[in-house]
Amino acid sequence: MIRIAVDPFPDARELDELWQATWGASSGDYATRVLPRSLNLAWDGGIHCFLPDICVDPDFRRRGIGTDLMRQATAVAKERGATWLHVDFEPHLEPLYRAAGFRPTAAGLINLTE
Repeated sequence: MIRIAVDPFPDARELDELWQATWGASSGDYATRVLPRSLNLAWDGGIHCFLPDICVDPDFRRRGIGTDLMRQATAVAKERGATWLHVDFEPHLEPLYRAAGFRPTAAGLINLTE
């Protein structure tokens, strides 16, 4: 059974294992630098939330877990007063985002490493 927990704050080891399985790289200090200051959503403290890096272990994909995670994040953001919920809209994940209610929009982006 899959259970979605709000504000679970996994420890650094748990998060790094999931991150490695999902992205193929270490999560670095994400667990200590980002999670303590977030709603499991990045939030500007006002009307905008951002849903970064949905992670579903590869062994559990294609079961609706990612869609359920995004729906739960949407409910939490709304409950906590946000007006807008943003996600990095990657073209190959469009069916997943649309299933959770997201729609594509134009946005600006600067690569600060170049």
